[in-house]
Amino acid sequence: MLKISMEDEPHQLTLKLEGSLAGIWVMDLEESWRALYPTRTGRLLRVHLLRVEYVDNAGRYLLALLRHCGTELTAEGIVMTELVRTIAEDWPSISKQSPGRKRAKS
Repeated sequence: MLKISMEDEPHQLTLKLEGSLAGIWVMDLEESWRALYPTRTGRLLRVHLLRVEYVDNAGRYLLALLRHCGTELTAEGIVMTELVRTIAEDWPSISKQSPGRKRAKS
């Protein structure tokens, strides 16, 4: 099970996650993010892994994709903090890519 709550602040919108980001719950996060993304009006969008116990491969991929699209990922606890760190290393966000960098075509 995954609990998603939203915190609306003047400079940022935060989705707080509690539980397991796995299976069908991954789709719930994606839907919540897609619904919130257009309403951010220039504010930072953040996903905070508050009390997340487990993230499966689909959840990890979604978090990486959200980060790549400019969403900030934060976490609590050793395991989730390490997960966020490795995602940051493996998936640079769009805003962090240099302007002259081009993607290779497959």
